[in-house]
Parts: sequence; structure tokens; C-alpha cells
Amino acid sequence: MDTKSPAKFTLGRQSSLAPDEDTSAIGLTERNDSGEIDPSFRLMYMANEGDLEGIKELVQLGADVNFKDIDGRTPLHVAACQGRTDVVQLLLDCGAEVDPRDRWGSTPLADAVYYKNHDVIKLLEKHGATPPIAPMHVQNSREVPEYEIDPSELDFSNSVHITKGTFRIASWRGTKVAVKTLGEEVFTDEEKVKAFRDELALLQKLRHPNVVQFLGAVTQSSPMMIVTEYLPKGDLRAYLKQRGALKRTLAVKFALDIARGMNYLHEHKPEAIIHRDLEPSNILRDDSGHLKVADFGLSKLLIVANTVKEDKPVTCNEISWRYVAPEVYRNEEYETKVDVFSFALILQEMIEGCLPFPTKQENEVPKLYVANERPPFRAPAKHYAHSLKELIEQCWSEEPSKRPPFREIILRLDQISNQLAQRRLWKVGPLRCLQNFEHMLKRDRSNPSSRSSRSTLR
Repeated sequence: MDTKSPAKFTLGRQSSLAPDEDTSAIGLTERNDSGEIDPSFRLMYMANEGDLEGIKELVQLGADVNFKDIDGRTPLHVAACQGRTDVVQLLLDCGAEVDPRDRWGSTPLADAVYYKNHDVIKLLEKHGATPPIAPMHVQNSREVPEYEIDPSELDFSNSVHITKGTFRIASWRGTKVAVKTLGEEVFTDEEKVKAFRDELALLQKLRHPNVVQFLGAVTQSSPMMIVTEYLPKGDLRAYLKQRGALKRTLAVKFALDIARGMNYLHEHKPEAIIHRDLEPSNILRDDSGHLKVADFGLSKLLIVANTVKEDKPVTCNEISWRYVAPEVYRNEEYETKVDVFSFALILQEMIEGCLPFPTKQENEVPKLYVANERPPFRAPAKHYAHSLKELIEQCWSEEPSKRPPFREIILRLDQISNQLAQRRLWKVGPLRCLQNFEHMLKRDRSNPSSRSSRSTLR
């Protein structure tokens, strides 16, 4: 009876990156009758070291390429962890199973994903490796969410990247949609999985003309995806880059769209929603030219308290520093007014036609906000008529309590919009009267009978 116990590799759950260096710790059960280490066990070492010739020699000596250690891990697991593409190819050529599972259910492909060994991932997938099970996978089909979309229905054949490369265009049941694909790191990063769950929970609740519409998600297979409506006219960042400074009427119209969408989020019941990453790249234009707030990956729900505080400081990789409120940069408690601060910067940018502090590096800008400096008003004063400048200054106030809520911002923007419309009518009215008078004169000159008839009447 063979009493051999499997060898144990000890560097943790995700991988046996390397066996114990001290071979004296290896029991006699791993040695053959001659006292040498068993070839199958040695194969694990060779896979770890990337010794191709050694592996070939061991296989010729009868080493089992599907040998498993005490944790159920194989040489292919080890090579996948180490990112040794050549070893993975050799083991597969020698008959290694492509999808063996260790005691935790992890496959070589799952390990390659965890360690971001992209060449190994491609190679294993080419040989038919099954993608890792999505973190939100359910065992009972009745538990599959109602919003679940079959990934086979998403056609990416003409796909292009949109909105900062985060989303791609796809066709779903004959309709163009925007698809946000979750990266490989999500599968093994609990914080990112939680953020994905939170974003889904949030998107399901949102229904407003000025908020991008959630259509569904892929959560039961890899890669996981979020599917939203596709807005063909792109984002506000690209529009401002192309157009520069906007006319007051258009800037106010756009500001109202943003404010209405944000007011819906802040007034949402039972929990207010803080966007926290409100900036032009996250505001999209629809077919009619209206704006919609998008991308809620960093949003926060005010469930119990009136304020939120991050567990750790926000990084420049997560948020656009050029539009961030000073309290977020200082890693202090914050609330809905951080979005009001960002809104003020966007409104001023639409009128000025340039980024906030365009000559400064992005990581320097929030330090200016903390020092209570704000982007200068360089546009002619008439562009800020009807208290538009005063509204912006209040919205980016240093003290969050002094920033008006979006419901008040909407009322004030409506008043400004009406005043601009009245002024436009006042200008157009006299002009039309003059045009009508000129038309009458021309008609009289061309028709003498009309002049004689009027003189007879007199």
C-alpha cells in the first residue's frame, strides 16, 4: 500500500509560489527507494524555477505533470502564479490538465488573473481554460438577479472605447448600449467587488431624465459588466474642448440639466446619493443635446449619518483632483455639498472656456482649493450677468454649509434663464418692428396703386 503523503507548499492560499527551501523538512515519504526526492515532487520545484530542461528530463523519468501537493496544487498552478509562460506551454504539451482545482477551488487561470500574468491568461484561455467564476455567482438559478444580461447577447464586433476608455459601445438586441467591463483584478479584490455591488445596488434605483439609464448587468460569468444606455454625442469634456467658452444661454441650460440630475440624487429617498466624482467627463449628452449625469462607481449613500468619511484617503487614480472639494482632499467627513463645489467649477468652466487653473498640474489644484483660492473670472462681466457669478461663488464656498442645495440652485438658474430670455425678446422685438416697417416701404414703392388708395382715404 502506498502511504506517500502529498508534498506541501507553504506560501499561502493563492499560490505555492515556491516550496520550502529547506529540503530537510521534506519527509522521507517524498523520496523514492534510492533516497532521492520523488520526480513528481521535484517537478513542482522545476516549475517554480522555470527550468525547462529539468522539467523535460523529469517527465521522461515518469514524473506526473498532474501531481498535486497537500493543497491540491499542481505544477501548472505554480507556473501560472510565477508568470512562466514557457513552463505553462511545456506542461500543457506534456499533458497537464488545464483546469485543475486546488483545495480552495482556484485554477491556474484564476491564479494567473490574481497575479496579472496576462500572457499566461491568454495561453490558458487558448487551451480552453474556464474563466474564474464571478464573485457574485449564485448557485440557485432562482437567485439570478432580474437585471442579469446574457453576455452572448452583447455584440462587441464593432466596439470602440468611449468616455475615458471606461466604457465600450456594444449592440444588445439590436440597440447600441454602453458597457463597462470590470477588470480581472476585481475577482480577487474584496474592496473592488464591494464597490461593484454598491454601484449595481445604486443604479437599479435611479430613474430620471438627467441621469444615465441603467439597463442591466453581467454578474454570473466573467468578465462582469454593467450595461447602460448609449449617448452618441459623447461627454461634456469633449464638447467643451471642441467648442470652448459657451454662450450664457447654453451654459445656463446645461447647468440646469446637471443641477436637476444632481438634485434627484441628493433628494433620493430613503438615502441621499453623493456622486463625489462630478466632472465634465462624467456628464454625457443625449440626442437632443440635453446632459445626463453618469458613472456612479465612486458614489456614496448617506444611509444613517448625514456625512461620510473615507476609510483611507482618496487617490488621484480614483478621482479628478481638478474638481474635488477641499474636504475630500483633506480626508475629512463630507456630505452632498461636495457635489455642489464640483458643479460650481463646471459652470465656470463652461463660461470661461478653460479648465480650472489650466496652467497647474492636476495634483496641485486641490492644494489651491484648500488654501481657499478659486479659478479667476476672466470672461467679460456681461457673461456673468444676472447674479451668475454670485451663484458660482456661493457654490464653491470654503464652508460646505454656505453652499446652496441643488433645489435652490435650480430656482436661481431658472430665474437667470428667464431673465436672459426676456432680454433676448427685448432685443428681437424692436428689430422685428423695424423689419416690418422696411417691408411696408418696399411694398409701397413697388405698388403705386396702394399709395393712391391710402391718399384717397386720407
